[in-house]
Amino acid sequence: MLLLAAPAGAAAPAAPVYDEHGRLVETIFAPENGAARLTEEQALDLFLREDKVADWLVRYPPKPTTAAEYDPATEEWELKVWSGEAGQIALGKLDDRTGSVREAWTGPQVAWTMARGGAGAFGGKTINTALVWLIFCGAFLLGLADLRRLRSLRNLDLLALLSFTVSLRLFNEGEIFWSVPLAYPPLLYLLARCIWIARRDRPPRASRPIWPVWVIAAAAIFLVGFRVGLNIEAPRSTIDVGFAGVIGGQRIANGQIPYGHMPEQGDLKECGPADASGEVRERIQTNGRCEASNARGDTYGPVSYLAYVPGYLVFGWTGKWDELWAAHATSLLFDGLCLVGLALVGRRFGGNRLGATLAFAWAAYPFTLYASNSNTNDTIMPAFLLLGFWLVTSAWARGAGVALAGWTKFAALLLAPLWLAYPNALRWPRRFGRPRLDRGALRWAAGFVAATVAAFSILLLEPDPLHAARVFGERTFGFQLDRESPFSLWGWGQYDAKGIPDLHLVQQALEVLLVAGALALAFVPRRRSPLQLAALTAAVLIGFELVLTHWFYLYIPWFFPFVAFAVLSNRGRVEPVH
Repeated sequence: MLLLAAPAGAAAPAAPVYDEHGRLVETIFAPENGAARLTEEQALDLFLREDKVADWLVRYPPKPTTAAEYDPATEEWELKVWSGEAGQIALGKLDDRTGSVREAWTGPQVAWTMARGGAGAFGGKTINTALVWLIFCGAFLLGLADLRRLRSLRNLDLLALLSFTVSLRLFNEGEIFWSVPLAYPPLLYLLARCIWIARRDRPPRASRPIWPVWVIAAAAIFLVGFRVGLNIEAPRSTIDVGFAGVIGGQRIANGQIPYGHMPEQGDLKECGPADASGEVRERIQTNGRCEASNARGDTYGPVSYLAYVPGYLVFGWTGKWDELWAAHATSLLFDGLCLVGLALVGRRFGGNRLGATLAFAWAAYPFTLYASNSNTNDTIMPAFLLLGFWLVTSAWARGAGVALAGWTKFAALLLAPLWLAYPNALRWPRRFGRPRLDRGALRWAAGFVAATVAAFSILLLEPDPLHAARVFGERTFGFQLDRESPFSLWGWGQYDAKGIPDLHLVQQALEVLLVAGALALAFVPRRRSPLQLAALTAAVLIGFELVLTHWFYLYIPWFFPFVAFAVLSNRGRVEPVH
């Protein structure tokens, strides 16, 4: 785009001048008194001609509703475009001096800043560099692949786990309509593999390992140190989920539940500087503290916030969205618990080799690092599930593990029928009636109830626990069930655009199928081994993610430990090692 100066004595043009290809070659000169050089119509014309904007607007009826606002402080125009029920479909900024478009956001990028791309928004810039990411991918493959049989199913399983990288790379570039569909093939493949392994009740065949156990264990320890260093090296990498956890921990430690008490922005008094978009997030809250807002941070189960209480008690919270060392400490704690949990699970069901292998798998897998470095709460749920799985022969532990995981992330509640009926499925009585529960099932229920009561004891912090329970339901299930998001195929119908399908009815049908399948796992298979329990656990969690409206790469660690156990176990029939 080229700005030409008019010859001396020539009259300044009254409108932008384009060449034969429609490209801007000249704009009007600056008027006096600092007023805008371009008119509202001219600014909109330049913005609508931008290739990215024009390509998106083709999907909508002609003559959309537009608005333009000039900011003399920055000498920029803010441009907005709406189209009927689709709402706002384009947003951008244009330099009044040159007529160049500085920002152009379309579709999901309008409302979702995380859809605009930019490596480093999640996990920090270091781990999103190609070099660091590929080092972890290479270590994962080199340490776990069947190097004697390169065309084995194990190697295909490992490649499927790593193939989310392609989708993530496109997400970092802001290509949401490419990144989202590419996340589904590996999810579907892993779902099919887990169901197949559970049906056969045998792990995939693999050659004799090349690496000695001590090499795998040493590599895992080295990678753990590297991961901790990367986390500390990125002090401001905590995303809003981890921030919400710290706020919730602070509220609980000070005798208040998180639900309905998150820092608001609203009309409260400002007490901090404006951010890059001109918003002031820090406001004086009703508790008298100056705190950064995170109004929708109370959408998770109570364990998600209880887990942050120790970190808050050690590191505190300034009220700002700053380094948040309490979030870093909690993230590293549960990241380590997942690794140790996998090591214990592997050692119990496959000896030292499987224990070292599973620990290495967690340490080397780049998407567990992605969650750890984002300092999110997504490793809390698998940590509790791994504890329950390690103590799988204890019905109390299984029940408590599912409850603590489910009241962290609600997806784990779908595992209740499967984990209740272990090692034997529930049986229906000969006459029509309720299924018979053996003592193991009753112990499981007791463990589940006890853990649930402990988790929800925070409601007693409020003067009216029943009102607190209603607020919990509204702020969690009420919000999650009506949530819209562009990060799954199911949320694209909101854009009401040509060529973008509305798959909401398909999603509802799949949700019914998922719930029916999860309930059926209480009755089939009639007897399940630890391998089957792990594979079916992974299948249920993957199924949940497949029908989820708001899916993200941080959710991969939910199912990863159980997929890893299913595909890396090397015993003919996996049973506890005594």
